[in-house]
Amino acid sequence: MENTLKKKDTELVKRAMNTIMEEHLKLVKAIQYEDIAALIPVITEAEHIFIMGAGRTGLMMKAAAMRFMHLGYKVHVVGETTSPAIRKGDVLIAGSGSGTTGGIVGAAETAKIVGAGVVCFTTNMDSPLALLANHSVKIPAAQKQERDEDVSKQYAGSLFEQSLLLVMDALIQALWELDGSPASDLWKRHANME
Repeated sequence: MENTLKKKDTELVKRAMNTIMEEHLKLVKAIQYEDIAALIPVITEAEHIFIMGAGRTGLMMKAAAMRFMHLGYKVHVVGETTSPAIRKGDVLIAGSGSGTTGGIVGAAETAKIVGAGVVCFTTNMDSPLALLANHSVKIPAAQKQERDEDVSKQYAGSLFEQSLLLVMDALIQALWELDGSPASDLWKRHANME
């Protein structure tokens, strides 16, 4: 009986992994790569990069912040106590599936007021965040509240969050290739007080 349950559970996990991978393979065909590539000069010309997202999306954005730091960018996570004021010449990169999260929209408004650039990653190009942004990248995933199984069988925005991490990693990988720094240079910036 126990072996039967283990086999059944194993098949369940395998099926779940295949579902997730199939959704990503479908999504990567729908992404507008030109919109992501357009961010390269925005990032390379920014004095400081400010990163923001809420909840699980915020965790994906924090991972991207660390990778930007490894590349040598001056990067700050909005809301951290050491994050300075945003100014003209800086850029805010915000992730929000709905594009309506109040704190993120408010931060984008502040960035615009001071003359900083705003980049957003969202599922909703008609959202307040996307409309404020200088550059928007649509991640064609279901929003948290949507239960559209044609888009995703996963729960509550998981596809968006996973895809956001992959898209940010692709962008960072491209920036690294353009920079040409060896991995050993990036490693010198890795946290050494863990």
